[in-house]
Order: sequence, then C-alpha cells, then structure tokens
Amino acid sequence: MVARGLEGIVVAGTRLSHIDGQRGELIIAGFPVDQLAPNATFEEVLHLLWLGRLPLAGELEGLTAELAADRDLPPATLTLLRTIAERRLAVMDALRMAFSTLTLVAPEANGSRESQIRLARSLVARFPTIIAAYCRLRDGAEPIPPDASLGHVANYLYMLHGRRPAAEETRALETYFNTVVDHGMNASTFAARVIISTRSDMVSALEGAIGALKGPLHGGAPGPALDMVFEIRARAAASGQSLEQAAEEWIRAAFARGERLMGFGHRVYKVRDPRADVLGLAATRLFERAGDAALYHDARTVERVALRLLHQAKPERRLDTNVEYYTALLLHGIGLTSELFSPTFAAARAGGWTAHLLEQIADDRIIRPSAEYLGESGRQWVPAEARV
Repeated sequence: MVARGLEGIVVAGTRLSHIDGQRGELIIAGFPVDQLAPNATFEEVLHLLWLGRLPLAGELEGLTAELAADRDLPPATLTLLRTIAERRLAVMDALRMAFSTLTLVAPEANGSRESQIRLARSLVARFPTIIAAYCRLRDGAEPIPPDASLGHVANYLYMLHGRRPAAEETRALETYFNTVVDHGMNASTFAARVIISTRSDMVSALEGAIGALKGPLHGGAPGPALDMVFEIRARAAASGQSLEQAAEEWIRAAFARGERLMGFGHRVYKVRDPRADVLGLAATRLFERAGDAALYHDARTVERVALRLLHQAKPERRLDTNVEYYTALLLHGIGLTSELFSPTFAAARAGGWTAHLLEQIADDRIIRPSAEYLGESGRQWVPAEARV
C-alpha cells in the first residue's frame, strides 16, 4: 500500500514539538505554544530547542552576544546579492542563492555537539541579514550593518527599516518567530533531515529546507489572506455597502468559483489552529499600541463573516481561522510587505530546522523510504532499427 505524501507515516522521534490536530494543541519542547511564544525571547527558544531547556540568565546573555557576533555576511555574499538585486528576483530566490555562500564563513563542525551548535548558531544568525540586505539593495539603498546591541528579532527590523523598532513591534515579531519556529515533520523540516541524514553538511540541508518552503503548498498563503481583506474593504468603499455586506458578497462569489478561502482551515488541525489564537492576541496588543487600528477591526469583521459562511456551507467540517490569517495581519502591522512574509517565516523556522538537524545527526541513520513499483515488467529489448 502506498502512503501518498508519506501521510500518517512516522519517520523519526523528536523532542522538539508535538501537534494534536484533533484537540488543537501545539507543544514546543514541552511548553504549550500559548505560554512560550508570547513570553520568551527568540534566543531563549533557540536554547530550548538546541539544548532541551531554557537558559539561565548568564547563558542567555552569552547566547544573545554570540548570535549578534555572527550576523555579518562575507563580501562574496554581498557581491552576489548585488547581482541578484539587479535582476530583481524574488526574496526567497535571493535567500536560497545567497545562503549557499555561507559555507565561506561556516565554522567547522568536528563532530562534537558543541561545534554543531556553534555552526547552527552562525547560520541562524545570518538569515535576517541576508533578507534585509537584499531588500535594501533591490530598493537602491545600501544594507544597514547589524546592531550588536539589539536582540535577534529587533535587529532584523532595524536592518529592514533603518530605525530601532518600538518595543511593541519587537514583541509582536518575536511572538511570531516563537510561534512558527517548529511544527512537527513538515515538508521543509523533512527535506532538511533527509539531506543531513546522508552526512551532508548543514548549509546544504538548510538550503534544501529553504527550497521546500519556497513552494506555495508549504509556505502557505498569508499574503492572499490579507489581500482578501483589502479587496473587501475596497468593494465596500466603492459600493457604499457595509463591510459585512461586502464581505458576504465577496466570499459567496469565491465559493461559487470553487476557490479556497485563504487563512481558514488546516490540513492538520481539525479545530482552530492554536497558533492563530497566539498571533491573534499578539496582533490585538500590537494594534492597540501602534499601527492601523481600523485595518485590525476590519480584519476581525471579515473573519467573523468568513467563519459564519464557512460553517453554513460546510457544516460537516471545522474550517476555523488558521495561522496564515493573523500572520498576514501581524506582519503587515509591523511594516513588512507581503513578499517578506515567506522569508521571515524561514528566518524563524531556521531555529526549528537546525534543532532537527542536530537530532538527525545524533541518530546518524540515512533516511531511505521505499517505493512501490507501478510500471510494466517483462519487456524485451529491440534494436532501434527494428522498432515499429
């Protein structure tokens, strides 16, 4: 029997995260996501995933400083990014291409756990620098050097925007990073583990993960989820309808065309995505203090209409709000354009990817699933001149 897509097949044991789709639960290294994500720094979560426990105060200070010291890009990476910027390629393409150059600065992993973590740290530290540098170069500006006095997430916003982020912006993005840092054996994580299981290098494994995340079936659709809200707002303004009326009309038309409603439903979660609750609360806190409060309230209105119509149209299914919907709202609220949504996801998920690589290195067994042959058999060779 073929398990298409390996669905339901357990390929590894992990201590990093646990998903219960029936109950709507996500556990990250023992912590419910709603406890960990809003409270921890990303550095604390990295320590938790890499070493299995939250850091002591001195350990946290050390890891924060070490990450900050690893942010600079080699000159060859910047040269490549300048060339890519001239072509104006997508940010995910630039990230994939530039990441491979980090072999130039990756510290040697000699087989010890300590050296492997040092290598993971040096790679995770540079994800935001690549993304921010490329975006600025493509916009005709020079990259902003990292600020070692800022934490990992705050420095990302600083390199993108050229200003120190407000505390509520940093907390919102840090909550996002922590929420999406790991999510079981997803496609990109599996790709990374397969590559590293061959005893390949960590740069290659992470480049493979980036490539897997680049596909629209994995990276999700936070951009289109927010586009829906903007389109409904525009329709309401143009027609004189209330936002509720415009939303109902727009969503019913989407149903009639057989389109999927972006930001709702999830392959794994059969109830509400717990990450949506965490990011929904983070968005509420962000928009209470900064950002476009009107957009936030309109997005909540559209969400209510969408849920009502989904439940009417498909009462047999639990199609609730998923992580994409509030991802879009939150990232837009801190000034990120939709083309930055997937790269920012990659910068966050890098923490989980590297933790999985460490697990797979320790397991040291190549991942080699079988395939069921479905082709013909018993064919006989015929020379080219005799074929008809």
